[in-house]
Amino acid sequence: MVPKEVVRIEDRQDRWRYVCPRGHRSWEPTNHHFWCQKCASSDDADGVFYALSDRKTGALLSRERVRLVTPLGPYDRDLDDEGTS
Repeated sequence: MVPKEVVRIEDRQDRWRYVCPRGHRSWEPTNHHFWCQKCASSDDADGVFYALSDRKTGALLSRERVRLVTPLGPYDRDLDDEGTS
């Protein structure tokens, strides 16, 4: 089992590193996928997407491959608790 990539939702450095597929930092997790405010306000793109882009490595990370954390703990316990795949 490959470990999940930890993304701290409220961390400024993580917001610069992990972006929507179009390169925006204005994304939010929602209902086991992601939503980007800038993409949603565009006429040529949908705000919904399913993988974060890692600007450091160039990898696309599906929602199941990231562990989203907040200062209070995992964002979605069913996806983000330690030990889940």
